[in-house]
Amino acid sequence: MRKFALVAMAVVAGLACTWSDGYPEAVKKTLYAKNDLRGKPAPKLEVEKWLKNGDPATKGKVLLIDFWATWCPPCRETIPELNKWQKEFAGDLVVIGVSDEPTETLTKFMAKTPMDYSVASDPAKKMSKQVGVEGIPHVLVVTPDGVVRWQGFPLQDEDKLTSAKIKQIIETSKKQR
Repeated sequence: MRKFALVAMAVVAGLACTWSDGYPEAVKKTLYAKNDLRGKPAPKLEVEKWLKNGDPATKGKVLLIDFWATWCPPCRETIPELNKWQKEFAGDLVVIGVSDEPTETLTKFMAKTPMDYSVASDPAKKMSKQVGVEGIPHVLVVTPDGVVRWQGFPLQDEDKLTSAKIKQIIETSKKQR
């Protein structure tokens, strides 16, 4: 009986913690993408045109790539959180918003809505197609080694993206350099 209790405790503890590599566990959830890239190489960062902050310096930094659109209420709801994370983790995180909308639409939207991170237009959906994005907002968090460590809808209750998860990803990636 005692052996069973120890095994049960280990299983429960395992469910509550992260993978042994230190990154957040890839929990079972609805991804709204054809490809689950968690733990796999990220697609190459390709966009047609940088609209804000130019092509950011990403070497040695964690990337948070947000596929979004101006017409999408959950995307607009996520923007203040993205602004907060860019400020909170400024030296270690690069937030990039990628939309397939025309430049003019995005420029008008950004004139009214503060976006304190890099924003790009990619009507060809180069990266989005590689991920197979089927619902937005859709976020990838990519470590400096080019691996996706978190993927999904950032506000989703079953695996919400939080400051604590981003901090864990940043700290673990620094330890593994």
